[in-house]
Amino acid sequence: MKLDRSEIEATIMRVAYASFTYYPAKASDVPGWVLVDDIDWCMEPLANLSTGLQIGFRDRIRLLIIDPEQDKHLFIRDLYTLESAESKDRSE
Repeated sequence: MKLDRSEIEATIMRVAYASFTYYPAKASDVPGWVLVDDIDWCMEPLANLSTGLQIGFRDRIRLLIIDPEQDKHLFIRDLYTLESAESKDRSE
């Protein structure tokens, strides 16, 4: 399954926000907050991907949120490789 550009951009925005607002003590400072909720929110635009792709992106998103040293450019590039041809045509 391919992604629409809006799904890709929504994922990038959500991962950026989640990683920007994360800090190691967040779970103890923010009652009820759990990392998996942020990951689930980031994954919503990717719901149409195969289970295998979802598992891979889920793991990468978790690392992107908690580790500022992760390669965000590679993640973004990989998302754009899943862009549908129809979406590319509309954006040009």
